[in-house]
Amino acid sequence: MTTIALCQIPVSPDPQANLKRVREALARAEGADLAIFPEATLTRYGRRITELAEPLDGPFVTGLAEAAREHGTAVIAGVFEPGGGGDGRVHNTAVALDAGGELRAAYRKIHLFDSFGARESELVAPGSEPAVVELAGLRVGLVTCYDLRFPELTRALVDRGADLFAVIAAWGSGPLKEDHWVTLVRARALENTMWTAAVGQAPNPAESSDGFGVGRSMLVDPLGVARADLGAAPGVQLVTVDAETTAAARATLPCLEHRILGVNRS
Repeated sequence: MTTIALCQIPVSPDPQANLKRVREALARAEGADLAIFPEATLTRYGRRITELAEPLDGPFVTGLAEAAREHGTAVIAGVFEPGGGGDGRVHNTAVALDAGGELRAAYRKIHLFDSFGARESELVAPGSEPAVVELAGLRVGLVTCYDLRFPELTRALVDRGADLFAVIAAWGSGPLKEDHWVTLVRARALENTMWTAAVGQAPNPAESSDGFGVGRSMLVDPLGVARADLGAAPGVQLVTVDAETTAAARATLPCLEHRILGVNRS
């Protein structure tokens, strides 16, 4: 059994303020094996991300590593890093650090949010490779926000051996958007019979009017049942996942075994 902290924090435009909030959340998450923070924990979305992006050995990720080491808790959080493509864009990156503060994976968001009037691709260059990382005794498949709308990504993570999806988001508000989030998180869990821990930014109207962050961080079990839902307010909640529940769900609902399309059979 693994204990996970869903860390639904409000995100400021100021990276130092956000690092302080990460440290405070980890203090509240004492006893967790893994703490999951939102997409863009480094800074809120906006044109400033190209100026505030840092390399993975920069002060923000170094601060995350120090906090992980101090609390003995693995950490997943969203940052922006220079894209290196020469066009000024950055990568929207999920970093995964183990309990000793070592960087174990950096997943660069593949699907960019060019929808609902937004144009993430103007500022962000896409990644290309799915990522599964071993953390806290789990093989964790990393998913970032808009990626959630593409079931082929989570199927690729299953085929790479994931036994938990960690979804991080700065989900945009608007008509039906919160309903989309809840529906998609539950669907990705159910169709893959997979524990899914999904963590979004808490709404933060005091520091920004950009509309990113609806909260609703959730833990969903392999049969699509929401075991936890944090609502809209900032909060930290400890939840547990176990392999026995996954095995029982897959014995009852062996849909992964029944796949035909897109599966190579020897």
